[in-house]
Amino acid sequence: MTTYEAGKALSEQVNPGMEDALRARYGHLVPGLAEGVVDWAYGRHYADETLPLRDRYIATIAVLTAQGTIPQLKVNIAGARKSGLSREEIGAVIWQMALYGGMPSAINGLNAALDVFAEEDAE
Repeated sequence: MTTYEAGKALSEQVNPGMEDALRARYGHLVPGLAEGVVDWAYGRHYADETLPLRDRYIATIAVLTAQGTIPQLKVNIAGARKSGLSREEIGAVIWQMALYGGMPSAINGLNAALDVFAEEDAE
């Protein structure tokens, strides 16, 4: 299996339709971006079994919270839920970042998590 194939399978599991959404939004500006994200981010990183997927999501949620990167944080919180992280675990990871990214980043992260959880509840 190629890294693209592994990435495609995983991305469809945790973030269905992501590749198509990226292609539709950015394909005219950056041809190949969607396939590149699937291959590189999902196939070469998230699918690497050296670190369990749920642990990769913990690291990802932490850094995106500290950076204040809310749109990507929401996507990765949803993926983390599909990989087995509980709401409370996600909240704890985000709150831990109050020490490193600052209180405003942590509060914004918690608000992003609440948005994702509300979307889950609405489904």
